[in-house]
Amino acid sequence: MFLISDLVKLLETYLDDESVAKIYAAYLFGAEAHDGQERYTGEPYIYHPIAVAKILAEFRCDAPTIIAAILHDVIEDTKVSKQEIIEQFGNNIAEIVDGVSKLDRIKFASPAEAQAESFRKMMLAMSRDIRVILIKLADRLHNMHTLYGVRLDKRRRIAKETLEVYAPIAERLGMYDLMLNLEDLAFANIYPLRRKILENAVRKIRSKSNKAITHIIQRIESSLKILKLKVKIKYREKSLHSIYKKMRDKSLKFSEVNDIYAIRIITENVDNCYRILGVVHNMYRPVPGKFKDYIAIPKANGYQSLHTVLFVQKDEMIEIQIRTRDMDLVAESGIAAHWQYKSKDATSNIKIEKAAKEWMHQVWELQQVAGNSAEFVESFKVDMFPDKVYCFTPQGEIIELPRGSTALDFAYAVHTDVGNKCKYALIDSRQMPLATSLRNGQTVNIITDENSYPLPSWLDIVATGKARASIKNYLRKLKDSDAIDFGKKMLDRSLQAHNLDLDKISLEDQKQLLKNIKLKSMDDLYKSIGLGERIAEFVVSMLLSTKNIKIQGRFRTIFNKLPFLRGKDAPGLNILGTEGMSVQYAKCCYPLPGDKIVGHLSSGLGIMVHKSSCNNLQNYRKQPERLVDISWAKDVTGDFTAELNVDIDNKPGALASVATEISAANSNIDNIDIGQSTGAHNSMRILLRVKDRQHLASIIKSLKKLTCIRSISRQ
Repeated sequence: MFLISDLVKLLETYLDDESVAKIYAAYLFGAEAHDGQERYTGEPYIYHPIAVAKILAEFRCDAPTIIAAILHDVIEDTKVSKQEIIEQFGNNIAEIVDGVSKLDRIKFASPAEAQAESFRKMMLAMSRDIRVILIKLADRLHNMHTLYGVRLDKRRRIAKETLEVYAPIAERLGMYDLMLNLEDLAFANIYPLRRKILENAVRKIRSKSNKAITHIIQRIESSLKILKLKVKIKYREKSLHSIYKKMRDKSLKFSEVNDIYAIRIITENVDNCYRILGVVHNMYRPVPGKFKDYIAIPKANGYQSLHTVLFVQKDEMIEIQIRTRDMDLVAESGIAAHWQYKSKDATSNIKIEKAAKEWMHQVWELQQVAGNSAEFVESFKVDMFPDKVYCFTPQGEIIELPRGSTALDFAYAVHTDVGNKCKYALIDSRQMPLATSLRNGQTVNIITDENSYPLPSWLDIVATGKARASIKNYLRKLKDSDAIDFGKKMLDRSLQAHNLDLDKISLEDQKQLLKNIKLKSMDDLYKSIGLGERIAEFVVSMLLSTKNIKIQGRFRTIFNKLPFLRGKDAPGLNILGTEGMSVQYAKCCYPLPGDKIVGHLSSGLGIMVHKSSCNNLQNYRKQPERLVDISWAKDVTGDFTAELNVDIDNKPGALASVATEISAANSNIDNIDIGQSTGAHNSMRILLRVKDRQHLASIIKSLKKLTCIRSISRQ
């Protein structure tokens, strides 16, 4: 139990007497306000604010933060008003306390709505003062430590929220130690048995691993001593939740996780970091593709370090992290390092503050476009996804996005107006569709057009919360009349490409067109085009196919050979806006529902559907007019072909085991090609039928459990 006397002793190590006296006065105020209240653990309520203050004091936070931490529950849980706090401690502290306080649930239709609105209120307050979220994180950490007093269902709900929201926020602010604590505590409450099993497994290898690491450290120290480089070397053990997450995400056994331990080398300056990197690479062979330079290109939260993975024995690997003292402080404390810097040239402090301010501004922007609090929370969770991809603007500015983001996400990350007006992207100087998935290091130039505007289909090709919220915000504001005007202009423009005029299309042809696409009026058609539910060029192709009209313009070579009629159960029914068109799925990439897709207008074949990451799309960049953004229908039906590349042991019964597992997963095999054999194993190409991407993922997961499978991947 941590008492006020213990807190005062801790505060006196870095604050002056006057500040400590103000904090003690806040304690007396809070103790009186919470008098008679108990927590669910049975202890006096005031112990909780003291514990929260202690967590922040360990980060050496300033006096106003500590005072606000002690008072953080008085508005919410006592009769004390915000005005009383203003009178006693000033407006600044009152605003922080109010930012942390939840809203009264009586005002809302459900607890979930109240929770979402309270979270939105807190994040808005955070965008004005970062100390709001620091107090909330400390509050959540202490609550997680005392969850044993909460009933099981609530305990798991709180733990799940911690994993999905608060741990990622801590990571985004660079507070890795706090993040790891939150994750492990949440893991213990959601999956206590799994955590116990992992804990026992790590304990069994700890003694052996410690000896091996000690030997490696001694070798490195000896080499660096010869070069007279001053360093501090320590090592850390990967958190249990991090081990579990890696095993889950990559379908690994515990024995296959090879980075449970990491060695950290802390030195005096950046120059030494790179010199040390050369030394360790000379001592041990680096693992290809595992070197990351976060010093030259810091993470968005300000984190800087050199990361490399080395082979230390046969198949055994270990991660080495190399950084300066200032970088190490930021790595452990993140934005909280703001109060801890003592060096005169604390450049890392400036970077971490700048990164935090930029993120706070992004949160503020997200709130402006989100339709309601629930939508804001979901968009916020999406943007908290930890795996990132880093791309460059033409000016060299780094844009950080979640892995899986597209060129359209990049456009909205640059600015909402850029996203709303984007037409296509130049990725490494190659013209590519907006649905193209981005990779690390690419330079992206967004080309805009005043006549471009967001389409509903864009929602299917974006990965970031900001892009999704911005598109929804635009569509909400779009009136029916505006959509009709937009659609009519788009259709007229496509007809003009064939030297035709919309006003000269006969009523008979219009009626036949509406009958084919099952719409009641031309206004309905214009609206569907204006909202992006149909592609104008496709509508033109259907219209022209009903009459013997000579097709002209940029689409004539395509449409003259394009088959427009198809059977009732054709695959095009699964692709929005392609009614009446021939639609086929590309065999080079075998797209599945759930994949981001792009359409290619292919002469004689109709619309060929590709995964947006398909390498063959690069071959079409010289004809960008043939590439169109498309999306899956809401209710996709039928089976789809998927291709798996499998490396399998060459032994009796292996192929039968694979076939049995696929059949058990409600799938059929269309074809198996046996490739070159090395004697010990064979390479196979399997074509099978699946419902969607999730169905295929479950099949792959089942196959990986077979002992005869060496490796398996999707084409």
